[in-house]
Amino acid sequence: MQKITPFLWFENQAEEAMNFYTAIFKSSKPGKVSRYGAKVPGKAGQVMTATFELFGLEFTALNGGPHFHFNESVSFLVRCEDQQEVDYYWENLTADGGTESRCGWLKDKFGLSWQIVPNALPEMLADKDALKASRVMQAMLAMSKIDINALRQARESE
Repeated sequence: MQKITPFLWFENQAEEAMNFYTAIFKSSKPGKVSRYGAKVPGKAGQVMTATFELFGLEFTALNGGPHFHFNESVSFLVRCEDQQEVDYYWENLTADGGTESRCGWLKDKFGLSWQIVPNALPEMLADKDALKASRVMQAMLAMSKIDINALRQARESE
């Protein structure tokens, strides 16, 4: 059992979120669904929590009502090997009402923030040539979805 589990508060979409995320992430699986008991007025039988795994990390989703909402102060970073993987996660996580933001950030249809980051980005930002790293940073700041080729071109431009 992992010591720390991300616990996500949804109004009433915990099971939908579990299905959405496990359909997107290839190394994933849905887990257990628990339901509110008969002693909870107006909620008896409805989904209370849903657990799922993404790349071996267990998450718990709660249907807790409209009291709390996601914001950018917490996000999940997805490290990508190449542009194809960046494009895949970007397109799937913004589907059905998700929104693009800046610098590789997006919100999915539930309002949860994600950072879709190619492994090449931190490597280029750590370039020993400060001017090259600065050009990469400036290019990245102008992007929504990260474009690896555009970053490479910016790094090598004069």
